Amino acid sequence: MRGRNVISIADLTASELERVLATALALKDAGRRPLLSGQTLALVFEKPSLRTRVSFEVAMRHLGGDCIYLSPPEVGLGDRETPADVARVLSRYVDCIAARTFTTETVQQLAEHSSVPVINALSDSEHPCQALADLLTIREKKGALSGVTLAYIGDGNNVANSLTLAGGLTGMHIRIASPEGYEVAPAVLERATAFAAESGGSITQLRNAEEAATDADVVYTDVWASMGQEAEAGVRREDFAGYTVDASLMRRARPDAIFMHDLPAHRGEEVTADVIDGPQSAAFDQAENRLHAQKALLAHILSEEDVE
Repeated sequence: MRGRNVISIADLTASELERVLATALALKDAGRRPLLSGQTLALVFEKPSLRTRVSFEVAMRHLGGDCIYLSPPEVGLGDRETPADVARVLSRYVDCIAARTFTTETVQQLAEHSSVPVINALSDSEHPCQALADLLTIREKKGALSGVTLAYIGDGNNVANSLTLAGGLTGMHIRIASPEGYEVAPAVLERATAFAAESGGSITQLRNAEEAATDADVVYTDVWASMGQEAEAGVRREDFAGYTVDASLMRRARPDAIFMHDLPAHRGEEVTADVIDGPQSAAFDQAENRLHAQKALLAHILSEEDVE
């Protein structure tokens, strides 16, 4: 995997995902390990973030490297400078670029013109780093990925796209319940279904949240209006009526089911406070695992040492 770009979670094979997760667990136990001493990661952000920025910065420090954060006003990506020029310049300074962008096209342009690896730290179509943390959390809580049933309730957004692809690759049974017009993209469903056919998993798109949650091992949701969709928040609240993950919905899942949310959460909208703050919630373990999953990904992409 050394030197590879990761724009989509599907840029990794099932065996590579397993290797990254095994490394994440090992690094989580080991704490700090100077695998990337002398190397520098540049964070190029068009959108602000709590978890993405802090987890990447701390990950590099735990691995002995450095990190530089470049905020939207500092770069003016696509406005003050083209993504191609930004990539050409940063490639001469740093060893890796993690980009949090409004569009996937922007991060693809960065990767096309960069001579160092580029990681998609979030775009409109995917959030592969979140999917890695999700898989790590499920593996920790359930002991395996293959055969686990996950119900995703809500918007078929970038998080849902990456999670669906990752589930297909790893043999999970993914059920997605979304209102009409908010489904996971057909191309993503088609690709994930093809992965699932090889892995023994399954992908199912549903309308009914209760049907999706019945006997699930994991119940997952996300905000109804993501960053940049604030103007649609009122309409989306109406469209997503009936898709709130509450105690009643959780009771339809298995008794030992966990609840997951990539955060930030809007209590009282997509999830009730008693669920996300309750004993079944793994949301904050999931947030912590962004750090460990990204340490593993960076180590595999950048380290010259054996990280197995």
